[in-house]
Amino acid sequence: MSALTNDRKTTYREGIEIEYKVAAGAVIYAGSLVCLNSGGYAEPGADTAGFRFVGVAFEHVDNASGGNGAATVRLRRKGVFRFAASGMAVADLGKAVNVADDQTVATETTNSVACGRIAEFIGATEVGVDINQR
Repeated sequence: MSALTNDRKTTYREGIEIEYKVAAGAVIYAGSLVCLNSGGYAEPGADTAGFRFVGVAFEHVDNASGGNGAATVRLRRKGVFRFAASGMAVADLGKAVNVADDQTVATETTNSVACGRIAEFIGATEVGVDINQR
């Protein structure tokens, strides 16, 4: 490969929504946290070693009987989303949170799968998470 010597027409899109291939046997619910597993396939969010958070599911996808990549899921990659949490306080605003499961975030987890920062304090058991901020 070499550097450009002429103008290039580069394909562009906002990137707010994107699709990922779903892991074999996975069921992803609309509105859930979604991670990529170590093989690069989408799975429901979990505090699992090797998982990387990639967004919030825009739709329900059932790949329970399909193989890796047999289905795709559309995700939103930007925004502030409300998720369940435990023991939160106003003082937690701005703190980083991790995926605990596909609907729950926590400031401390075993595998630290980062998913954003607390942007809104709704209550001790619910926070708004800015997934753009990790």
